[in-house]
Amino acid sequence: MTQQSHTPAEVAIVLRNREHDISQSLSHDWFDDHAFKTAWFNAMSITFPAGEKFFIDSVRHFADRIEDPKLIQEIRHFCGQEGFHRREHERYNEALCNARGYDLNYLEGRIIKNISRAKSFLSPLQQLATTAALEHITAIMAESSLREDNPMRDSVDPAMKQLWDWHAAEEMEHKAVAFDVYRAMGGSEKMRTSALRRSTFFLMIDTLGGVVHMLRRDGKLWNLRLWAQGWKFLFFKGGILRRVWPAYKEYYRDGFHPWQRDTKPLLQQWQAQQDEQLAT
Repeated sequence: MTQQSHTPAEVAIVLRNREHDISQSLSHDWFDDHAFKTAWFNAMSITFPAGEKFFIDSVRHFADRIEDPKLIQEIRHFCGQEGFHRREHERYNEALCNARGYDLNYLEGRIIKNISRAKSFLSPLQQLATTAALEHITAIMAESSLREDNPMRDSVDPAMKQLWDWHAAEEMEHKAVAFDVYRAMGGSEKMRTSALRRSTFFLMIDTLGGVVHMLRRDGKLWNLRLWAQGWKFLFFKGGILRRVWPAYKEYYRDGFHPWQRDTKPLLQQWQAQQDEQLAT
């Protein structure tokens, strides 16, 4: 039997059916009491329900062609984790828009239209390459978020931190599943790296579009000082996108695999924290 899964044997992709009560947190600027920082993560959440359905569909399309029992099981658990993420972010987005007066139909409608448009001209293998690329982005963002040296970890509302940490840990657990399916289907290096360039561009556009809508509804769209702080938060030294840039670039290296970045210690640390919380 050909080995198709390259997730380390000691990494379990665990189904955790968790529910998060975050409605009270969403009624205010929960990230560092800052409108742009909060809007950035809220806008990311808006992309998740439709995006995670796309991920599940693109992987499932090839599931019956996978022969490795380990990867078959990982596909099932990948879909399960993403399904729970989708449900929790649907609830997140509804509560957010109800609390803040944002237009959920407009925000999610943009994402659904963009995905539908992409599916009309991307082959199933290109869609899978897109999923693998976006899974790389979420995995490196998750890794950066969970690191102890992340200077922003103490700036987040505790209920929101719990949700985002749970999501981050599971993104790291299953970070290679779509990638391994893509490899098993014979996907090329050129298609893989092209998908990351394309996916990065559209993810930035979709997220910034959400930020603009939210800040406009908050009456802060033309606050230039806020935007300057936001750009620093994203791109300057210590910024969330600046921190992941070295890891992001690794994807363009021939022969790259997500588990060449060993994030097992971070997963073990997160799980130990969960166990400690359950024991108290």
